[in-house]
Amino acid sequence: METHLLRTFVAVARGGSFSRAARDLGYTQSAISQHIAALEQDLGTTLLTRRPVAPTRAGERLLEHAGPLLTRLDAARADLARLTAAPTGRVALGLTPLSLTADVAATVRRGTEVRVLGREDVLTELAAGELDLGLVDGMTAPSDPLPLPDTGPLTTTVVGERPLAVAVPAGHPMAGRAVRLAELADAGWIDAPDTAIPLARLRKSASTGGFRGRLRYTGTDVRGLLGLVAAGQGLALLPADVLTGVSTLSLSSPRVVHRTELVHGDPGEGAALAAALTGQRP
Repeated sequence: METHLLRTFVAVARGGSFSRAARDLGYTQSAISQHIAALEQDLGTTLLTRRPVAPTRAGERLLEHAGPLLTRLDAARADLARLTAAPTGRVALGLTPLSLTADVAATVRRGTEVRVLGREDVLTELAAGELDLGLVDGMTAPSDPLPLPDTGPLTTTVVGERPLAVAVPAGHPMAGRAVRLAELADAGWIDAPDTAIPLARLRKSASTGGFRGRLRYTGTDVRGLLGLVAAGQGLALLPADVLTGVSTLSLSSPRVVHRTELVHGDPGEGAALAAALTGQRP
């Protein structure tokens, strides 16, 4: 399997469109079709249905492998490039919306390029060398590391942990109570994977099904998400200290926290900022 064919397949499968993949990758639509045909011939199976454009069962399985493979290849290229790169005087810090706390904002130094991104985008751009440092967040048991995907030889260091709470609209019948997460499995939730704790993590943590999204929220604006909660559009699990304009439920079980970690390869010019973010001496 040639790398450029895999990249084309991933772009088409994730975007659901040959024309969109052509725009994103800078090819003609005819070239995209040729790439997919060549890959299907090489593997001896159909990878995509055409109308609508969607992965077949074989395509879904290949997609599971192709994404991590391409990320690791990009990480290897970026890692080698860093060895010979001349200093730029620039530090690029990518962070998720919930990792941008007041303490982090006060620590960021002049000249730093700050990019607020989704969780997967931080790790992908870090592995590809687009970022020097990344701050990611998620839900875990106290003192446990975040379950991050393998995107290359990256170092992770805890930045902080804080309590979680369920955001509910004012007047919610359970407002102010401590509840078991599993009690809320059949409630209406907002699927906001880049801001709130992803619903798949809630299902795994509560060891139950449910936790279905009433609507999907894409983007990194936490205030917008809270506005939807306040309007009664659904619930969301977030750090307790960001919940304004809504009522809250605390969790009695499972015992989980919101955790932020610093992730990086060779931090290079970002070494001093990395030390400051983790409370270490450079």
